Amino acid sequence: MSKVRRLLRLLRLEIWRQFIGWSGAWWFLVTLVVGQSVAPLLGLLIWLEVPSAGPRIGSYYLAVICVGLVTASFENHTFAQSIYSGGLATALLRPQPPVLGPLGENLAIRLWMLLLGMPLIAAVGLSVGASFSVPAVLAAVPALVLAAVLRFLWVWTLAMAAFWTERVHGVVAFGGVLILLIGGSAAPIALLPEPLRSIAQLLPFRSMLGFPAELATGTLTAAEAATGYLVALFWVGALACSAVGAWRLGIRRYSTVGA
Repeated sequence: MSKVRRLLRLLRLEIWRQFIGWSGAWWFLVTLVVGQSVAPLLGLLIWLEVPSAGPRIGSYYLAVICVGLVTASFENHTFAQSIYSGGLATALLRPQPPVLGPLGENLAIRLWMLLLGMPLIAAVGLSVGASFSVPAVLAAVPALVLAAVLRFLWVWTLAMAAFWTERVHGVVAFGGVLILLIGGSAAPIALLPEPLRSIAQLLPFRSMLGFPAELATGTLTAAEAATGYLVALFWVGALACSAVGAWRLGIRRYSTVGA
């Protein structure tokens, strides 16, 4: 327990250090908020004109915007750059797990994005007349935590491509496109045609974005919610194993020569 408390204390300090460090780049953080919100806003404008989308479509896309802001990950801009610059060598010497640095910076950026995104969330919520019930929101909270874990693991794993290539931004961008297309942003998963809908429900991308939003809007049955949680838990384990494997392979290759 003392080791866990020490790790949590180190993580809290890292989050606070990064939160203070990013406070001078608020203008850049605003661009990140806009970048994360453009796709769901376009989806909202399109699906509001589709009668079959249902009366909860406005609330769904507002939830997608919120989920996107608190799960966004940019390890291709942070962690991968430490590989290219040689800064990872310094991080490896610190008496703490190497993942704490990227994780602390990730959580600090997400916190800033949520704070800076509040005016946008309020404006969209008022314009579409969004509403949420307390039980539905509470049911979505664990799914939101899983989504945050999944997206960090996904982007961090892809960012480790920097151990082998200088085209890490292209690799991570491809992963982002998958989240956009079959994660619930371009279209709600429930409105996709078969068999694409069934495939999307089994892949990890819905759990990163659309699943918490569906729970928050109360559009899922108890059986569908349980299945969604099982899928999310499965992918957390799978991506955690992938991240560990990529780290072990990548760190063997890592060299600061020329950094």
